[in-house]
Amino acid sequence: MLANFLIGLREGLEASLVVCILVAYLVKTGRREALRPIWTGVGIAVGLSLAFGATLEYGSQQLTFEAQELLGGSLSIVAVGLVTWMVFWMRRTARHLKAELQGKLDQALAIGTGGLVATAFLAVGREGLETALFVWRAVKATDDGTARPLIGVLLGLVSAVVMGWLFYRGALRINLSRFFTWTGGLLVAVAAGVLAYGFHDLQEARFLPGLETKAFDISAAIPPDSWYGTLLKGTFNFQPDPTVLQVTVWLLYLVPTLTLFLAPGRVAPTQAPKESVKEPQPDEQDVTQVAAPGDGTPVSSTADADGVRDGARGAGDHPVGDEG
Repeated sequence: MLANFLIGLREGLEASLVVCILVAYLVKTGRREALRPIWTGVGIAVGLSLAFGATLEYGSQQLTFEAQELLGGSLSIVAVGLVTWMVFWMRRTARHLKAELQGKLDQALAIGTGGLVATAFLAVGREGLETALFVWRAVKATDDGTARPLIGVLLGLVSAVVMGWLFYRGALRINLSRFFTWTGGLLVAVAAGVLAYGFHDLQEARFLPGLETKAFDISAAIPPDSWYGTLLKGTFNFQPDPTVLQVTVWLLYLVPTLTLFLAPGRVAPTQAPKESVKEPQPDEQDVTQVAAPGDGTPVSSTADADGVRDGARGAGDHPVGDEG
């Protein structure tokens, strides 16, 4: 349940921030008439995501056991790939998200209603489809039924929507750079468990060998039906008797991926030419200048991942947070 809450919160907050940026930009530039197509696109994206999740759940039940395991294992690999790309993409491009979305929105306004619907749909739909696929695989991997994992996802999504609204209203202050770093690292750990379980599915489908070759068995020390065994299983897809292939895949994914994700920036200040180095003034450290939409007035925006947070209300007149 905790892992699914994290997935819903992380993915939902990204989608909420995207919507905040789009809505705030339209309100700031006096184009409120364009809000209806934006919400239409958001609604279509949400509906498609729910339909995709339902298709995965009920469509797979019509397959044979081997076919279900083969489908589940294959989609586990796809889901982990998408989530991994997503966390690295957000870490790399979050500071430019506001400008990128506003540029696409300007193009959509020139096209008309259809362009606005498509912009909102594409911006939110990607997050929704990723969430549906990853949650479906995470639910299957935990073997914890359907109700509790779905409750966790719904609580995460509701929390994300509330946080997005509070960001828009300027009532919530949070260091989003730190938030996305910690949740991204935890999501990589969850993804490692989903990936290992996906390979176990492929072994059960007889697509890969080694199903009977166990790396270890600590079921006596950590019983699967104990509260702590259930907690580990529900959070990180822990299995007390994994196969050698599962452990190998888990290590090959988790160690390098988490190391790269948490690694600090490699560009050192000393690499810049001496003549280009400027001593920062007390109020200028790590700050860039961007133009506020509508009036061309330069405003300050921090040059880190907190630009996402600034984007949610940077199109308006009120900041959404501090720098933590």
